Amino acid sequence: MRRPHIRGVAVAIAVTTAATGLAGTAFAGPSTGAERSTAAATTNATAVVEAARTAAFAHASATGVSQGDDLHAQDVMLDPEGARHVRFVRTHDGMPVLGGDLIVHLDHKLAFAGVTRAAGHAVKPATTQAKLTADQAAAKAAQAAKGDAGTAQLVVDARDGASALAYQVTVTDEGGSNTVVVDAVTGKVRSNTPDSDEFLSPKLLDSLRKHGETIDPATGSGSAGAAGLLGSGASGATRYPSSAQGTGKTLFVGSVGLTTTATSRGHYQLKDPSRYGTETRDAKGSYTEKFSSGTKFTSTTNVWGNGTTANRASAAADAQYGITKTLDFYKSTFGRKGIANNSKAAQGMVHWGKKVANAFWDPTCNCMLYGDGDGQMFKKPLVVLDVTGHELTHGVVDATAKLEPTHVDRDGNQFGEPGALNESLADIFGSNVEFYAKNAKDTPDYLIGEKLGLAQKFLRRLDHPSLDKLEGTIDYWSPSVYGAEVHAGSGVSSHAYYLLAEGSGKKTINGVNYDSPTYDHSTVKGIGRTKATAIFYRALTRYMVSTTDFHDARIATLKAAKDLYGANSTEYKTVDKAWAAVNVTAANTPAAH
Repeated sequence: MRRPHIRGVAVAIAVTTAATGLAGTAFAGPSTGAERSTAAATTNATAVVEAARTAAFAHASATGVSQGDDLHAQDVMLDPEGARHVRFVRTHDGMPVLGGDLIVHLDHKLAFAGVTRAAGHAVKPATTQAKLTADQAAAKAAQAAKGDAGTAQLVVDARDGASALAYQVTVTDEGGSNTVVVDAVTGKVRSNTPDSDEFLSPKLLDSLRKHGETIDPATGSGSAGAAGLLGSGASGATRYPSSAQGTGKTLFVGSVGLTTTATSRGHYQLKDPSRYGTETRDAKGSYTEKFSSGTKFTSTTNVWGNGTTANRASAAADAQYGITKTLDFYKSTFGRKGIANNSKAAQGMVHWGKKVANAFWDPTCNCMLYGDGDGQMFKKPLVVLDVTGHELTHGVVDATAKLEPTHVDRDGNQFGEPGALNESLADIFGSNVEFYAKNAKDTPDYLIGEKLGLAQKFLRRLDHPSLDKLEGTIDYWSPSVYGAEVHAGSGVSSHAYYLLAEGSGKKTINGVNYDSPTYDHSTVKGIGRTKATAIFYRALTRYMVSTTDFHDARIATLKAAKDLYGANSTEYKTVDKAWAAVNVTAANTPAAH
C-alpha cells in the first residue's frame, strides 16, 4: 500500500469480537458474484476464522502482524470454488489500530493463499506512554472540531506510514459528528474528519454559487407502476401487524407501489416487513442522529404523499422507494441481505435539520438523512433514486473495505484516491440501482444526478467523466490525482468501470448518447454491465481495504475477474484493458513507502 487514509475509522474500531459478522457469512457464485447467507455456515465460518488468524501469525512477514497484535474478524466469505477470505480489524496491546485492517485469503484446504493489507509497516508505536490525559485530548478535539467531545480512547494510528500512540475522540454538534485523532505524546491533531458522507461536497456547493446555479429538480405525478416489489398485502388481515400494499405518490418517480405495515384495521405505517422492517421517518427539522427519535409516518389510507413538497410524506415515499429498491438490487444481484449483509433494516429520515442542502449516509445513525434544501440554491429534498443508491452504497463500503480519504481540508472537502474510489463505487452501484428499478420516470443511465436540474444535465457521468465541469471530474489517472478532491478523482475508476461494461466509443442506451474516450486511444469492447458489476462487487468485498487506491483497485478487480471467469478469460483481459485505457497500469504504479 502507498498512502493510508487519515480518517478515524470509528466503525472498524467498534468491531472487536471474533464472532462479529459470522452470522452473515457470504458465499459468491463463480459466474455472477452472488452471495447467500446461511446460519448453518456459522460453525464452518468459526473454523475458517481460526485458520485465518493462525495463518496470519504464521506468515507474519507477509501479513505484518506481530507480538502484541490481536485480530478480530469483521467478515467471512466462503466461495463455492473453494477460496476463503477473512476480513480482520486489529488491536495492539488492546488498543484499536487505525489503518490496521487486512484480509487473509485461504485456499479450499484452509492453507494460507495471500493477504491484502492496509498498513505496509509494523503497527507497534515507539511508546505506549501517553503524555496527554484523556481529558486533555478531548479538549483539543473539541476545539479542533468545534463541538462537544465524547470520551477519548487510546488507539494506535498506523495510517500514512506512521505508527503513533494517539487518542480518538468523537465530537458532535447539531450538524453531525466528526472523528478527531489527537497525538497522545505531542498533542497534535492528526486528523479531523466528518463521519457522514455528504452527496454534495462543500467544493461543489461553492462551484454552484459561482455559476449562479440552483438545484431544483422537476417534480410531477404519474404512474410508474409497482413492478418488482416484494411482499403481498392483506389490508383486510385480522392479525396485526401484517404486510399491506400501499401507494407512494412521490416527488420524482410518480406513483409507485410500497409494501407497508398494517398496524390495525385501517391504520398503516411506512415500514416494510418484507425487507427486515426497513422504514422511513420524519426528523421534523431536528438534527437527531438517533432513528428512534424520528416520528413514524402513519396513514389511514395507505397512500403516502401527493407528489408535491406541500405534503411531508411525498419525500418520504421517494426515500422509502429508493431505499427498498437499493436493498432489492443488492439482494437480487449479490444475495446481500441488507446494507451490512446482516438481515437488518435500512433506515431513512426525511426533513432532517433546518434548511439543510444535502443528503448523506450517516454511520452514527446507520441510516440515510435527507435535508429539505435551503430554499434558495437548493429547492427540494434530495430524495432522487440514484442519490439514495449512491449514499446507501457508502454504507456497503463502510461495512466492507471502509475506504477513506487521505486528507480533509478545513472546509470539509475530502481528498485522496481511497476516498475517490469510495465515491466511484457509490456512483457505479447507484447507477445500477436505476437499471435494476427500471422506472419509467427515471430512465436507467450511467449519469449521476441527471434529475437535479443542472445546466450540464447531470452531476457526474461514468462514460466521459470530464464532461462534468462543476466538479472538474477526471478521465485518466496521473500522479496528481492522489491529491484531487474525491468526487473529482472518482472519474478514474468510474471511467474504467464504464469501459469494462460498455466499451469505448459511441453508444446509445435507453435513449442516452455516450461516447467514451481512452487514454491510449485503444478500443475496448465491453463485457456487459452484469459481469462488470459482479467483478467490481467481488473486488470490493474480497480484495479492497481502507487504503486501496486506483492501482490497488486494478489488482483487486483482476483478482476478482480471475476468481469468477479465469485468468485466461476475455473478462480478465478486458479488466486489464479497461484500466490501461484510463492510464492505470502495472508499469506506472507509484512506489510504496
